[in-house]
Amino acid sequence: MPGRTMMRMISGTHEFWYRLSGGLIGGRFGRAPILLLTTTGRKSGRRRTTPLVYLPDGDNMVIIASNGGAPQHPEWWLNLRAEPKAEVQVGRDVKAVVAEKADGEERDRLWREVVEMYRGYDEYQRSTKREIPVVVLRPEA
Repeated sequence: MPGRTMMRMISGTHEFWYRLSGGLIGGRFGRAPILLLTTTGRKSGRRRTTPLVYLPDGDNMVIIASNGGAPQHPEWWLNLRAEPKAEVQVGRDVKAVVAEKADGEERDRLWREVVEMYRGYDEYQRSTKREIPVVVLRPEA
C-alpha cells in the first residue's frame, strides 16, 4: 500500500528528528504537544513507534485513536489492545506506561478537553461511524 508506506516514512522522519532534538523539532503540532508512542506489534512482535498529539492529564497522557477519521482503528491502538504495556517519550523523558480505553464520564471529560486543544478531532468523529477511542496512558507502577 503506497499510503501506508508513505505514512511510515513520514513517521520515521518525525521520530528521528524528535529523538535527535529531544522534542525541540517535532514536539508540537500547533499548540498541541506530541509524544512518541512505542508499542509491540500484535502480529510481528516488533517495536513500532508513532508520533501522536497528546493531552496531559495529571500524571497521565491522553491520546486519541482517530486515524484521521478513517473507518478502521489505527494500528497502534490495535497493538495496545493486544498488549497494553508500552513506552512513551516526551522530550527526552522516556517511561513505561499502560494503556486503557476511557469510558463513560471520563471519556466525555477527556474528549471535551482534547477537542478544545485540537478541533480536528470533532471533524474526524463526524467523518466515521466508529466511536473514536480515547486512550489513557498511565505510568506503569
